[in-house]
Amino acid sequence: MSWASRLEPNERAGIASVSVAAILILLKGYGSWETGSAAVLGSLADTALDLIASIVTFYSVRLAATPADRQHRYGHGKAEAIAAFFQLVLISISAFGIIVRSAQQLMAGARPQAAETGISVSAIALVLTLLLVAYQRRVIARTGSLAIGTDKIHYQSDVMLNLGVIAALVIEHYMGISGADAVAGMAIGVWLLYGAWHASRRAIDQLMDREWPEERRRAFAEVAGRHPELRGIHNLRTRTSGGDDFAEFHVWVDAGMTLGEAHRVMDEVERKLGKAFPGVDITIHPEPEGHLDPGEENHP
Repeated sequence: MSWASRLEPNERAGIASVSVAAILILLKGYGSWETGSAAVLGSLADTALDLIASIVTFYSVRLAATPADRQHRYGHGKAEAIAAFFQLVLISISAFGIIVRSAQQLMAGARPQAAETGISVSAIALVLTLLLVAYQRRVIARTGSLAIGTDKIHYQSDVMLNLGVIAALVIEHYMGISGADAVAGMAIGVWLLYGAWHASRRAIDQLMDREWPEERRRAFAEVAGRHPELRGIHNLRTRTSGGDDFAEFHVWVDAGMTLGEAHRVMDEVERKLGKAFPGVDITIHPEPEGHLDPGEENHP
């Protein structure tokens, strides 16, 4: 068995991100040096931050995949959300830097040189980025990784970014429209800020233990309550941590039921839920029918 085959899909995706980002930095560094383009420079700055973010992503998915231990009984899944939030900060910093630099270049009336080099570099970067995004999309569909999902946002933005750089250089160099390069740089910065804002909500939701979507939550409660020996279900709590889902709830059973009978019923409920919602970590607390702890509400 090869070294790569022993890695988890998320880990392989992390290595792919780091590798592509390193190659793109070399390409765009050369293109920026040759052209002096604001758009190419902005693309380079964005990719440099992408490399840092991809390294963080690789570490976070490895940490998130670490089994639960005595200090982290619920596992390490939130490492992905923390990494995702860190990446969002980097994206925002990169975006502001690109906007400021592009505005300065627009006011100075600077124009890019050697546009053919910038176009060629951006075209190669576009192809590499498209291949990486396609691979990340397959990994996300398989694992649901938040960190890889956030990382994919970077590179999806890079697809638009590289197209924008090519268009700006063509417009400014071949069509003679001054300022197109700088305007493209500012547009790229605004696009990145929007992507950061959009992606931040999911990372924050996981860090704050937001409940599952209401439709999924209702479906879970419905399956849990189907067992004929249950007298009701209440105090359902759900959350997601990285690629792991957790659900815990209280159920009412006949007050005369023995401990062994109650345990059998709980096992049967867990098996039904395991088939309908595979992979969810389930905790059930049985109580005598009608019992409510202080502060509990009589609904799921």
